[in-house]
Amino acid sequence: MAGFWGRRKRERDELEAQDADLARNAQRALVEADERIRVTTDELAFAEAELGEGPTSELREALESVRTHLGEAFHLHQLNHDEIPDTPEELRTRNARIVQLCGWADELLDDRTEALAEPIERARRAPEIIAGVRRDAERLRARIPHARETVARLAERYDATALGQVADNAAEADQLLRFAEHSADVAERRRDAGQKEQANLALETATEAARRAATLVDAVETFEIEALRAESTLAAIVEDSRGDLIAARSAPQVPAVTDAMLDLQSALAALPAPGARTDPFGELSRLREANTALDAAIAAAEERARRVVPDLAHVRHSIDDADRQLHVARDVIAGHRGWIGADARTRLAEADRVRQDLDRLLGGSAATAVDIAEDDRDQAMALSRRAATLAGESLQLAQRDIDSSRPPGGPDQWNGGWGGPPRGGRGGGDLMGGILGGLVIGSLLDGMFD
Repeated sequence: MAGFWGRRKRERDELEAQDADLARNAQRALVEADERIRVTTDELAFAEAELGEGPTSELREALESVRTHLGEAFHLHQLNHDEIPDTPEELRTRNARIVQLCGWADELLDDRTEALAEPIERARRAPEIIAGVRRDAERLRARIPHARETVARLAERYDATALGQVADNAAEADQLLRFAEHSADVAERRRDAGQKEQANLALETATEAARRAATLVDAVETFEIEALRAESTLAAIVEDSRGDLIAARSAPQVPAVTDAMLDLQSALAALPAPGARTDPFGELSRLREANTALDAAIAAAEERARRVVPDLAHVRHSIDDADRQLHVARDVIAGHRGWIGADARTRLAEADRVRQDLDRLLGGSAATAVDIAEDDRDQAMALSRRAATLAGESLQLAQRDIDSSRPPGGPDQWNGGWGGPPRGGRGGGDLMGGILGGLVIGSLLDGMFD
């Protein structure tokens, strides 16, 4: 007993220590949250002075929400210290809620103030950024004549389709630079007039316009480099394609390979003559596609040549066997509707679904298909065998259900109200056994032709 009471006392002391820590944490969290509200209120004022009221609306709303919920926290803290005695459970619940509210408030204010940190920094650096935009515009404008000369020189070598990517870059860059300078002037005037929100918007617009202008000017020089690289690659692809056409003559000459060879030959013949203006990007793309298509056709033809294609007669026999077994299973289940359970019906439904997949594969009724493409014969054989297997399983399950549903007492009892076979005739089990036996023999014969 002494050990029991000693353990209870230790547990009680530990709980009291935890409650004391929780109370101290709650009080400290309240003080920190209250100070955080004061600091964030000052930050909001500074942010509004730099950015205006629009961009700072989310921080303002967050502050209002935090003040509202911290009012609840201060009320709970007051209840913990009023003259009304509280149970340890009540104190524990209130302190936990105080800690939760203060933690939520701190996270929310962190999120909103961090979102404003970059815009505030940019706004404070506005004069520096405006000066940078003007320097960039001056530097880029000096490059525009060279970009025009480059485009003119490239136009002698490449056709309009290829050059369309950069033909108007110099003119567009010049317009963007004018817009960037104008936006920088607007940002400066709005900032001097105290219209911080409009000033910051104009500053962002100026920065983005200058960035896009730089991209357009750089793209002209990049185009020339990429075009030269495409021409080099095109020469290698042409040489490789000619070698592939020679090698393709020894591949199986199936229609897919023949058509791919003709396409590649056409792509090679369509290449411009030496000295003509070209589109190296388009020519490289077309030639690469034709080359890849020939490689794929040869690989498929060689793989099919290695694979034994089922004889058309064997496939037809497999389809006929599946249809025969499906027909028998449907007739047995339809003739004993009240006796057949869900398992047999499910197998039959699945067999019908697989049989429909076979029709979809062949693009019509498989039973009347005049011809079956060699590429489809393996799958047609697999689907028909699957349908036959499911139909056979359905028939076996139906036999089980019929046997379990017959009344005891033998054939003499069947005519008494069960609609069974006539007196003296063969039983349903013998009949079903004959059907199943026939299907087994059919499947064995089918295996002999595989």
